[in-house]
Amino acid sequence: MSLPYAIDAEQPLTASELDVLRGQYERELNQGHASTQTKFNYAWGLVKSKRREDMALGVDLLTEIYRSDPPRRRECLYYLSLGHYKMGNFEEAKRFNALLMEREPHNQQAQSLNALIEKGVAREGYIGMALMGGAAAVGGVLIAGLLRRGGRR
Repeated sequence: MSLPYAIDAEQPLTASELDVLRGQYERELNQGHASTQTKFNYAWGLVKSKRREDMALGVDLLTEIYRSDPPRRRECLYYLSLGHYKMGNFEEAKRFNALLMEREPHNQQAQSLNALIEKGVAREGYIGMALMGGAAAVGGVLIAGLLRRGGRR
């Protein structure tokens, strides 16, 4: 099975497409058990969503498949990594993608996703540094103000 590149996950399904997958999944659950393929299809549709709640449910379903169906682990690793990446859980995304790259070092989809994850980690680091720098500047201004005020007494 060929895995899509990470950019494919940025194109969410339409509401009606996701409803079809949800309906199939719920019908099978109501009959006692959803097949792994149906669960997987629904999880992938959820991971493609722009809604964080959908992505989180998709990751939960993929985690269930990963644990219960060893032959599906390879594709689950990729989609788990992708889901965590989209939610901004970069450490989890790195962990799952590293497991996939360990098994398949030449997997171009995993390499592509790894580059996106690294950019996300760097971006998060820059934002953190900017916030820390801003907090330090505000703290410095407050201390300077207190020192000036204390010297006037």
